[in-house]
Amino acid sequence: MPAGAGRRQWPDDLKARIVAESLEPGAVITDIARRHGCRPQQVHDWRRRARLGQLVLPAPADTLSFVPVVSESSLPAAAEPSVSPEAAVVTVEFQGARVEVRGTPGLAVLNDVFMALRRTRLC
Repeated sequence: MPAGAGRRQWPDDLKARIVAESLEPGAVITDIARRHGCRPQQVHDWRRRARLGQLVLPAPADTLSFVPVVSESSLPAAAEPSVSPEAAVVTVEFQGARVEVRGTPGLAVLNDVFMALRRTRLC
């Protein structure tokens, strides 16, 4: 085998674009794989990796972006909410899904909510 020959290395950004294309309504994975010179099994594997958060998909141009979550411990004392912790509700609406987290969730809980929403909306 000549030097440099062997398995093709697919850059993550290209994999992500192929996966995003495969998620479009009416997309046929075998057609997409053929068009990009890969195997359907690779596209299925990349989709699985995207569901697990191991492959970040590009956001469509018409999609809203989230702002960073700020920890309560990083807020100045004057910015502390005046509402009791038990009455606090964090509502997340994303692509038709709505999740309410009551109380004072930590960053880990909110991260889990966002990751779960992201995974369910990828497939």
